[in-house]
Amino acid sequence: MIVGIDEVGRGAWAGPLVVGAVLLGGAEIEGLTDSKLLAKKRREELDLEIRRVATAIGLGWVSAPHLDKIGLTAALKLASRRALAHIRHDYHEIVIDGTIAFVDDPRVTLMKKADLLVPSVSAASIVAKVARDNYMKHLGAIFPQYKFGSHVGYGTAAHRDAVHIHGLTPLHRRSWASSEVFEPTKTSILTTKQIGDRAESETVRHLLTMGHDIVARNWRTRYCEIDIVSRLGDTIYFTEVKYRKTARQGGGMAAITAKKQRQMTFAAELYASKYNLKNNNLRLAAADVTGQSPMLKEFLEIL
Repeated sequence: MIVGIDEVGRGAWAGPLVVGAVLLGGAEIEGLTDSKLLAKKRREELDLEIRRVATAIGLGWVSAPHLDKIGLTAALKLASRRALAHIRHDYHEIVIDGTIAFVDDPRVTLMKKADLLVPSVSAASIVAKVARDNYMKHLGAIFPQYKFGSHVGYGTAAHRDAVHIHGLTPLHRRSWASSEVFEPTKTSILTTKQIGDRAESETVRHLLTMGHDIVARNWRTRYCEIDIVSRLGDTIYFTEVKYRKTARQGGGMAAITAKKQRQMTFAAELYASKYNLKNNNLRLAAADVTGQSPMLKEFLEIL
């Protein structure tokens, strides 16, 4: 009755830290090993088998903003406690992959390469990685410019360049921002579209802090386009993002003319009809964003 513990996401630039805890309880699963050594398809197969036969499974999550607030070591301890809280069966040992005890318990054993040697630790590494990868893939649909589904928040040249072009998201760990990891790989001049994408990302960040769920970005048909579709409770918001490089160019809200409002209304009604949103309140909104490093100046519900 050994609980295995392993973490995923420790060195990522974006996304949560996730700790897995698994009590196999004597169940034997062929092919368990360090999750990083497994192909994606095989990890997902093993994840389903672990969930089917294990006595108990726990996952502990710490978001990027919380990790920045308390630090990596404290976040590892918190995520480990959260994962262990789901193990409600008796066990006689806790094996943690590595050399640092993130759990204050006399039953803890530390072991290098435990994710290779101890089946329950291997299982913990697999369920944690599959859960985190799936979460990052979901976020990749909300922030498509960053391709979170491919690098799952880790440091790649493409990820660094995406941050340089589009800015940081609420998923990025600000503790990395003071270092040089987010510097561009090569000098580049941002295009108008790239700056516009940054403005949209800044608006998404604002909506998330307000409690919105982002449903779609840049929804297009041959007739119309909606910059951001979000949900707050039973209300669906259709937000038009207006960007101005400098305040001297005039406020972005000036572009929301009566004609533009009619176009927005048509687009919202078309979206609602396509997705059968009969029981939802529909709201039009506009975001006024300005500056070389886009900042939200005003968010206004139009009607």
